Parts: sequence; structure tokens; C-alpha cells
Amino acid sequence: MSSSAPALRPGDQLASTVCATRVVVVRAPAGAGPALACGGSPMVPANSARPRPAASGEPVTLLGKRYVDAAGTLELLCTSAGTGELSCDGEPMTLKTAKPLPASD
Repeated sequence: MSSSAPALRPGDQLASTVCATRVVVVRAPAGAGPALACGGSPMVPANSARPRPAASGEPVTLLGKRYVDAAGTLELLCTSAGTGELSCDGEPMTLKTAKPLPASD
């Protein structure tokens, strides 16, 4: 983990500096925040980011989807789709899959 990154809290809103991607923190690890990036550039607080127009091309980060880091300690909800890929500490974040419901008899 990066010691220079500010701690993240559930509800924090972050924005990409290179595309239209915006996310909300759903779950965050305790302590110093991980280095979050989108499209290879660090994410910034959404209130300090300039709005980016939607880029042409297929979105990589999908609206309404949840993304998790490799350890499963950080979860983000995408509130605006974009063409950049989310990463945490240099590792790509993955789309969170639904847990299967228990079988009923």
C-alpha cells in the first residue's frame, strides 16, 4: 500500500483525470489508502475534477457495476462509465460477480 495516498472511506466520490469514469467507494481497507488509478492516471476527488466528455469507443468501466481489488478489501461502484481501466496499486480491478444463492429444496 502507498503511505502517501489519503485514507479512503465509504461514500468517497472519485473521478478519473483522463476519461469520464467516476466511482463511489463502497468498501475500503483501514489505514492508508491504496493508489487508485483509471487509465493509468491517479484518481482525484470528484468535487475537484473537471467534467470529462464521454470519449468515443467502448467503455471499459461500466455504469452501475462494482469493481474489487485482488485482495477483496476495496470495492468501488461506477457512477459514470468511461474508457479507462480501474487499477489499485498497479493491479487491474475486476468486476465483482454476484454470489450464488443457496439451493432451496
